Amino acid sequence: MKTFQASIFGAVTLAIAFAAQAQDYRAQAINMMKRDFHAKGIAGKDRLDEDTLQTICNRSRNNPPKDVGERLQQDQLATIKYPADGKFLGDWKAGEKIAQRGRAMTWKDKLGKTSRGEPNGGSCYNCHQIGPATTSFGDIGNSLLHFGKIRGYGPDVQKYVYGKIYNAKAFNLCSNMPRLGHSGTLTETQIKDLVALLLDPNSPVNK
Repeated sequence: MKTFQASIFGAVTLAIAFAAQAQDYRAQAINMMKRDFHAKGIAGKDRLDEDTLQTICNRSRNNPPKDVGERLQQDQLATIKYPADGKFLGDWKAGEKIAQRGRAMTWKDKLGKTSRGEPNGGSCYNCHQIGPATTSFGDIGNSLLHFGKIRGYGPDVQKYVYGKIYNAKAFNLCSNMPRLGHSGTLTETQIKDLVALLLDPNSPVNK
């Protein structure tokens, strides 16, 4: 019995030691980034700071305690600013350009626009298959091909898609998807255009 208890104690001690070492390495890495990062334009040092939500996701390996996760998800849901006019569909043709445009939020850019005065892109193709003509795309996110055909085109779906693009963490707390509206990367009009790309029956996504 004593041998068993000693083994358990040894295992717990070792686990604590490894956790402390990992925390130390993490602190060293963060300090190194803060030392070597040079703020320019809109790329300020605040980009190196984790918000509370991201800290919890990182520390829990994207699996926070259920009660904590639900509470934080509600907080994120409250940040979504839905259109005052109650309309969620914009121009799918403009939405396609946004989805296929990768430039946004570099240090030379201004908030909401690139240094050349163009609207920011959404970089959607980096993670999603968008339409049948898209030949190069990432697979971190699910395929968006036939999105509206599969899920329907109604107002509830439109509102959900708008909110998901605005702040994905309101629907999946530790989602890898950027909070495109919450961060100010995309405007209300641009998000509406992306909603139309996914939910307009005439969009190539739904052909």
